[in-house]
Amino acid sequence: MAKKRRRVIKKRVQAPRKTFGELFFLHKSLFIIGAVLIVILIGLFSAFLYVSKNYTITKVYVEGNIHYTDEEIMNMIMTDNLSKNSIYLSLKYKNKDITGISFIEKMDVEVLDPHTVRINVYEKAVAGYVKYLDRYIYFDRNGYVVETSEEPSDDVPLVLGLNFEYIVLHEKLPVENEDVFAQILDITQLLNKYDLNADKIFFDSNFHLYVYFENVEVSLGTNDNIDEKVIQLQYILPELQGKSGILDMSEYDENTQNITFEEKK
Repeated sequence: MAKKRRRVIKKRVQAPRKTFGELFFLHKSLFIIGAVLIVILIGLFSAFLYVSKNYTITKVYVEGNIHYTDEEIMNMIMTDNLSKNSIYLSLKYKNKDITGISFIEKMDVEVLDPHTVRINVYEKAVAGYVKYLDRYIYFDRNGYVVETSEEPSDDVPLVLGLNFEYIVLHEKLPVENEDVFAQILDITQLLNKYDLNADKIFFDSNFHLYVYFENVEVSLGTNDNIDEKVIQLQYILPELQGKSGILDMSEYDENTQNITFEEKK
């Protein structure tokens, strides 16, 4: 007689659900860590909102710039939305000068108050520029090449009559008479002093100086009495507005005061 097999049925017994208190007791450290993280995130978010609201830059001063406008300088410094925050900007440029920009020696950023910054611009000392191989070569008061550019400048004059066969950045222009650079600096400083904006200046083979203002050519001769010549020039030029010709002041001094104007018809 065959034995009957017993059928064993296994029944799963579901464990009772733990209460919140039991879960907290078992995983107390995780709850504490989570709570701390939430508090930190809330604090960081609140700090972010406070800084964003109370340290937004509303006023920018730019000082020392000549070649670039205030807006151009601001765009170089404040490159993104975060840069409109004074704390971020102060940290970004703390103990750091901005370099590598044409005609700029360096720039630094000074935070005056939560809403105000000042950008200090230190430009390279440019006395004039010459044209060489479709490039404009800018040089300083000692004749050292400080920059090359594809664009001419409205702030310093184009210098003609200097002969050289090559140029090297940060080295002197290889001209025959290096004293000419001191003469260029003298005339450009004098013109700036009396608000006379020359288009170009020219030196002939004897290094006599000619300065051009639109259609008027001014012959200043040698560097003798150059101060007196330019002082008189500031009064004469307005009278020649709209005229074309040659103003000869090469023989002018305090005694002779010899000045002639040959008008071109």
